[in-house]
Amino acid sequence: MSERRGEGCPDHHQQHDHHQHDSGRPPTIERHCDVAVIGGSAAGLAAALQLSRQRRGVVVVDDGTPRNAAAGHMHGFLGHEGIAPDDLRAAGRAEVRGHGGEVLTGRVTGVWRLDDGRFRLDLTGGHTLVARRVLAATGLRDEIPDIDGVAEQWGRGVIHCPFCHGFEVRDQRLVQIVTHPSGLHPTLLFRHLTDRLTVVLHEPAGVDTEMVDALAGSGVVIERSAVRRVLTRSDDTVSGVELTDGRVLDADAVVVGALFRARADVLAGVGLATTPHPSGAGDVLAVDPRGETAVPGIYAAGNLTDPSLQVLPAAAQGSQVGAMIAFSLAEQDLRGARRSGEAVDWDHRYSGPERAWSGNPNGTLVREVIELTPGRALDVGAGEGADALWLAEQGWKVTATDISARALDRARAEAERRGLAVDLVRSDAGDPAPFGSATFDLVSLQYGSFKRSPDQRGLRSLLDAVAPGGTLLVVHHDQAPMREPVDVATQTRMFDLEAFVGVDEIAEALRAQPDTWRIETYETRPRPAGAASTHHVDDVILRATRTRS
Repeated sequence: MSERRGEGCPDHHQQHDHHQHDSGRPPTIERHCDVAVIGGSAAGLAAALQLSRQRRGVVVVDDGTPRNAAAGHMHGFLGHEGIAPDDLRAAGRAEVRGHGGEVLTGRVTGVWRLDDGRFRLDLTGGHTLVARRVLAATGLRDEIPDIDGVAEQWGRGVIHCPFCHGFEVRDQRLVQIVTHPSGLHPTLLFRHLTDRLTVVLHEPAGVDTEMVDALAGSGVVIERSAVRRVLTRSDDTVSGVELTDGRVLDADAVVVGALFRARADVLAGVGLATTPHPSGAGDVLAVDPRGETAVPGIYAAGNLTDPSLQVLPAAAQGSQVGAMIAFSLAEQDLRGARRSGEAVDWDHRYSGPERAWSGNPNGTLVREVIELTPGRALDVGAGEGADALWLAEQGWKVTATDISARALDRARAEAERRGLAVDLVRSDAGDPAPFGSATFDLVSLQYGSFKRSPDQRGLRSLLDAVAPGGTLLVVHHDQAPMREPVDVATQTRMFDLEAFVGVDEIAEALRAQPDTWRIETYETRPRPAGAASTHHVDDVILRATRTRS
């Protein structure tokens, strides 16, 4: 875990010190990860969960345009029957975040292969992701027939899938509008669900005439006329279908089969294109049994590869493909005798020739600590070490930790230049015993952050590091401005606040132990004078003391 001074940087992006340059505009950001997942519905989130649980650096980019957005409920998902799609996605995002993954709100505009075999993803807002593997889970786009009233009722009174909606319209008056040669594919199932089915051959060219005859012989009403519009009642429910000859067919629901197009345009830059689906009703992105496309390192899952998948099998496929990606990365890491994960992103942020931050200590730290008696101090997420070095100058015996070895190298060089003794440790709060077995009179987390885990390992380690009678000082940016909605067409939010343990969560943990902790300060206040940032003007300060008993 690393994070530090953040004027210009989001609250969860681990570094200390003030940024040297701040033009008043949000910075363009490049982040690095093991796996970038494009699309945050069932398949993408299931894959991200598998990979996060393998301790991979996973970033999901989701523009909030799922195929089933029009549906109020989804069906056939064992254990979640009838759940709203938004609720399932929210639960999935929470599970991914709870295991260290991030879900960014934004849009990928292009994918490109780099010379070293990795991939660059261009995002709205001018940002980029660099990833070792890419999983496309962008789904399909339904091409709805241009019939008045169909689009307005799509996913409600106009349905297309007997598995998704059939039980809900059982025994009702159904009118099916056939608009392409494969349009009769679901008709057998709808016939079994109701004995009041009428099939309208709106565009009969290429339709299986033997199937039409068999349906008619079984009692299904066949209409050989075009449709003018779908009719609705005053309460906006479907009442019927009006034909071009003026007749009206009463209906409680309408069945329309859409054509489908794979949302794969974003992969054109790596040479990937879709292939026709055998049904003739659309196209898909071809993958091998592991979910890998024709471009090594790029995988795909969900409706993008198979239009027949409901949410449950789409999630299952995503989970399986995520496992295949995990094996692929593990094999590559074994050959390179290395491990990877979150550290690569933080190391990249310190890869430039110049310091990332100003080298000045955080003003709030100075204000809160200046009157304390120096003792043992732990600076968590030390970045380039400005706070740690200032504490050492005040007489503290300092241990400073950060996930980035490059950041610590800079802190070490500056400490040597100034003749200061600081114990620098590369560790993340989520590691086992990240701060060793010692406890400290001051534990400082300045604009720092660490990923969530189901066992709250990082949070427990942070609190356990405070000695009896010691002080915990946590300073975060006021996150309210960072939670405002973004227009994904023009901007991507490059950090996922919900993936990191925040100051509110730390305060809640302290309140849960009233016999152990006394909160002295928990408030939002303006940042001390001298901060260069125009993006973050308020800080949230949490200061607490551990009781001696």
